[in-house]
Amino acid sequence: MTGTTPTLLFDLFGVIARHQSAEGRDRLARTADVDAPAFWEAYWALRPPYDRGEVTGPGYWQRLADALDTRFDSRRITDLIEADIASWNAVDDAMVAFVEELAASGRRIALLSNIPEELAAHYETHHPWLRHFPVRAFSCRIGHAKPEPDAYRWCLNALHEEPDRILFVDDRQENIQAAEATGIHGHLFTTAARLREALAWWDARPSAGC
Repeated sequence: MTGTTPTLLFDLFGVIARHQSAEGRDRLARTADVDAPAFWEAYWALRPPYDRGEVTGPGYWQRLADALDTRFDSRRITDLIEADIASWNAVDDAMVAFVEELAASGRRIALLSNIPEELAAHYETHHPWLRHFPVRAFSCRIGHAKPEPDAYRWCLNALHEEPDRILFVDDRQENIQAAEATGIHGHLFTTAARLREALAWWDARPSAGC
């Protein structure tokens, strides 16, 4: 990276937004009314096509019911979609403030998230800070999910940026490694304070490559 501050490409969940809450997980399992370990095994095993937009919310929950050898009627599916959205809705206020600070400073920022359409639409409606991200690489809309290489390539094309001018911030090591395999720099997120320190270090570097 030479002579410029990096474009920041943010993950959403585990960085700006919280992972599923314990209350949200309990509500989901209660709404499904099936064996909890089997429910969560199917929930995650069937999630990638939903994240990539290959199946709708009702289709995802119908597949999950089939995998569990049960049946969800349309009302149950509606309740499950609502409970799923609610379980992912909490955000890290410190990180939201940091995003707004970066945007106000003129920093170029973008978003790359594994997220299904119903949840993406909810965030766009209820979280106005998303407007600070002119590029939102939602997996359900780009057809690729991390850590697939094409998810990062899509971002490079959308940003019209060289990979060594992008710093990707994610809380999962496998996603960082996949980004670095495409030439993008990575920061494994732990706290907002450590991200600030890391960004100050990147910005203070001389024009030699980073």
